[in-house]
Amino acid sequence: MSSEELHAPRERLTPETIAIHQATVSLTEELEAMDWYRQRADDCDDPELKAILIHNMTDEMEHAAMLVEWLRRNVQEWDVELRRFSKTKGSIAGSGD
Repeated sequence: MSSEELHAPRERLTPETIAIHQATVSLTEELEAMDWYRQRADDCDDPELKAILIHNMTDEMEHAAMLVEWLRRNVQEWDVELRRFSKTKGSIAGSGD
């Protein structure tokens, strides 16, 4: 479950931690929106409305991808993990060992 609330007092957190938190919460919201639009599109009987919902879902994917890229550029561990798993062939789970 995503949370906009901080889990430690704001004054004890670095600006970097707060920015990463903002990006993480925003990414969670974008992923949820993608899921909602996909479900609505699957459930929709009107072809034009379905196309709009799919378009909106794709927009949310763009937003999520931008946030992932921001995290990759600003959190070294994200960059390491994304490089390790991105564009791998075969089992994703097997790549994590």
